[in-house]
Amino acid sequence: MTEVTRRIQVMVPMLGEEEEQAAVAAIRSGWVAQGPGVARFEREFATAVEAGHGIAVSSCTAALHLALVLHGIGPGDEVVVPSLSFIATANAVRHAGAEPVFADVDLATGNLTVETIDAVRTSRTRAVIAVHQGGVPFDVRALRSAAVSWGVPLIEDAACAAGSTAYGRSVGSGSTISAWSFHPRKLLTTGEGGMITVDSPEAAGRLRRLREHGMNVSAADRHASAQPVLESYLESAFNYRMTDIQAAIGLVQLGRLPALVGHRRILAARYHQLLADIEGLTPVRDPEYGETNFQSFWVLIDPEYGTGRDEVLAELAANGVSARRGIMAAHLEPAYADVAPGPLPVTERLTRDSFILPLHHALTEDDQDHIVAVLRKLAS
Repeated sequence: MTEVTRRIQVMVPMLGEEEEQAAVAAIRSGWVAQGPGVARFEREFATAVEAGHGIAVSSCTAALHLALVLHGIGPGDEVVVPSLSFIATANAVRHAGAEPVFADVDLATGNLTVETIDAVRTSRTRAVIAVHQGGVPFDVRALRSAAVSWGVPLIEDAACAAGSTAYGRSVGSGSTISAWSFHPRKLLTTGEGGMITVDSPEAAGRLRRLREHGMNVSAADRHASAQPVLESYLESAFNYRMTDIQAAIGLVQLGRLPALVGHRRILAARYHQLLADIEGLTPVRDPEYGETNFQSFWVLIDPEYGTGRDEVLAELAANGVSARRGIMAAHLEPAYADVAPGPLPVTERLTRDSFILPLHHALTEDDQDHIVAVLRKLAS
């Protein structure tokens, strides 16, 4: 084994002096909570993803929860979700008091399809949360059309999908409601934080109230007024606000997004070239109807490869490479032991037989060559 001189991280957020200066400026402005910086970030993010309105929140989990609350989802309702997703997708359903129903996914994209959703829908299904998994867009035309025919809202979990496209438009464009994440594992980060995008001004108005205790006027507007403002609380709601410090960082990050996506796609194309002659490894690719931002570059192991996933991860780690297991399956976690899903063979195959390789702005061609050399050595 080669002596490890440095570790190749699976993900490195691109944060620099511009973000530092923006955060300092926000602190010095006197607005450190939700204020004008958040409002600007909301407008610019909505424009970037071709949506009508942005509502900044504390996390993507909060965004999903508010999307369900907006649509009146609660106890006794079922919401179809993929098990193949970070557990927050299913957790948001439970936060709303409803029951998650797990559907299987497509092997190539890791996404829900009309057929897999239809297989588990019941008379109690009140919504579908579909995930653009790892940045790979799902078939928005097919799922949006099906949701209309079923008479249920389609909530798009775009946590990983900033910069991805479907049918030539940004993910989120034309969506009834989408939820986004700015966690450090994502291309665009504010540390923690999230966003909801909608086209309806009425929905945007209610979501703004729901994130801020149900107040009829925002705290920022109250403080900006020269006259006393006596606010009202229109409904029991939540404290899911973003800060202006986060928004200042987010605005810088938003400006970096096109270049980040472009560079990741170049690195992903190089991975595809390097892995092409290794039998039994199938890397994630663009679907025919869109382009992924390659937030996660996962590789599926076929039997021909001859080495199991856990052994691959261990050997990569021994050679200084911080890879990760494939996307988790929520129905296999102790938190959902009380849920009895139907057969989910593709989900279980993907979570058992896939792994995620490093892909980020700091990854070099030498790094990629080293990673693929380890994988080539393990091939039978």
